Amino acid sequence: MFRRYKLKNFDFLLVLLVIALNVIGILAIGSAKQSVQSKQILGMAVGLIAMLVIAFLDYSRLLKLAWIGYLFVIVTLVLVHFFGRSANGAARWLDLGFFDLQPSETAKILLILFYAQFIMKYREQFNTMRVLLLAVLFIIPPLILIYKQPNLSTTILVSVLFCVLMFVGGLSWKIIGGVLAVAVPSVLIFLSIVMQEGQTLIKDYQRNRIMAFFAPATYADTEAYQQLNSVIAIGSGQLWGKGLNNTDIASVKNGNFLPESQTDFIFAIIGEELGFIGSAVVILLLILIAMRCVSIARVAKDTAGMVIAAGIGALIGIQGFMNIAVATMMMPNTGLPLPFVSYGLSSLVSMYIGIGFVLNVGLQRKTCIIFSMGEKAT
Repeated sequence: MFRRYKLKNFDFLLVLLVIALNVIGILAIGSAKQSVQSKQILGMAVGLIAMLVIAFLDYSRLLKLAWIGYLFVIVTLVLVHFFGRSANGAARWLDLGFFDLQPSETAKILLILFYAQFIMKYREQFNTMRVLLLAVLFIIPPLILIYKQPNLSTTILVSVLFCVLMFVGGLSWKIIGGVLAVAVPSVLIFLSIVMQEGQTLIKDYQRNRIMAFFAPATYADTEAYQQLNSVIAIGSGQLWGKGLNNTDIASVKNGNFLPESQTDFIFAIIGEELGFIGSAVVILLLILIAMRCVSIARVAKDTAGMVIAAGIGALIGIQGFMNIAVATMMMPNTGLPLPFVSYGLSSLVSMYIGIGFVLNVGLQRKTCIIFSMGEKAT
């Protein structure tokens, strides 16, 4: 399982970028809700250990257990449906006594690993109808189970991630064009339906969030409340912010206008307390981490490694974009954490595990140079 690797192939830069982003998140969480900061620090410690252990395990051998990972996803999502702990009308957590597991977070990483093995196995017949239908059939059960929690935002994220994995795996442009020709009008039709009174496709609160995005003034005291206050908080931080743990009575955070801001709206805290500079640093770190993963994907020794690294990079980039877009009111309110920044042990440890796999892909890379900003090939 463990192999000897050349230490020079270990991507220390990726690790430093992840740690830097995580530390900013811990500081922001401590300012938003001091009582949970120690748990996030513990999550970082567990995540780092898991990342380092996985980084030196041969991913090719671990992928032989991909089916077990897929079954774990299905079983835990079924269990959360019947026995899950509910919050704000959604059952998304399994109470393990010492830890609340959020199966939809672990599912993101395990599904990437499953499809890495799947694409590797069928790479020669990947664009055949039989293999593509099989790929779609495998993604349907977890999507339905996540959607039923209800968790529409993660359902959308996993769907987009699935499309990215198919593209990275070598999906034909003809098939991509055909899918887009059907998907784009289907999405528009779906939106037109769910915005109608009395529709049954999504929950009422989900419809209200969509309506609040298009008419925030109408929903200013309800569904648009968090997003409007988030925008105010980010804007009030100006260039350098008001400072972490400030006592400014005019602060959106201190006025409790952003409930549970340590989770999905942590970017608003960063914007208010660290200003434009702090916000820009967080965005830059997310971009650099995603780019580094893609760089490693380019030099992976095989298709599976490429899919893993590109998939993790895409997950971090897309989820980061969606979270920040919600905080800045560029899209309707969702419930997605900001990778390595938002409070939540399931999300944090899962992301570290994902980075561990990317590091192992890098350790087994082909004989060439990973490009980074300012580097030249040799």
